[in-house]
Amino acid sequence: MARTTDGNGATPVPRRLLAAATRLFAERGYDRTSVQEIVEAAGVTKGALYHYFGSKEDLLHEVYARVLRLQQERLDAFADADAPVERRLRDAAADVVVTTIENLDDASIFFRSMHHLSPEKNKQVRAERRRYHERFRALVEEGQRAGVFSTATPADLVVDYHFGSVHHLSTWYRPNGPLGPQEVADHLADLLLRALRP
Repeated sequence: MARTTDGNGATPVPRRLLAAATRLFAERGYDRTSVQEIVEAAGVTKGALYHYFGSKEDLLHEVYARVLRLQQERLDAFADADAPVERRLRDAAADVVVTTIENLDDASIFFRSMHHLSPEKNKQVRAERRRYHERFRALVEEGQRAGVFSTATPADLVVDYHFGSVHHLSTWYRPNGPLGPQEVADHLADLLLRALRP
């Protein structure tokens, strides 16, 4: 059985591999990064990579999947909270912005490199992302049914509008820019709520 930590028992090997892959994919691109470069940067053997991930493609999939899992867990918590629907939607809308900015390399790698995934993995990722969007859309629809949100714009279009903004963060957001993650999140969440006002 391969060890899950390095020789010092510090950082788990899978986390080291993901960190190295994320950095290299962001700097060089997925297709220009070799397995050898990833294992050297992580300080492990190829055997360790293949034990935990199976392939470079599996690493690419996990780069995105770990962020989506985090966002799904957080969205589920916001959606299930005991709060008015406008508060739950605003919290969820702001959170996806903050968590995307906090994982900007992962997001940019994914959108640049998704076409490298096999059809099976691509389908799996799309299904995971669809589940997230459907849960988000359900909050919009809940508010529309309750008369809290306008029904003038279809819920699907509202969701696409917000996530279009989120997916473009990696093209313009800079950590040293004038707005911090929470400020950007608050602005975008407020724009969404204003668009839904009856």
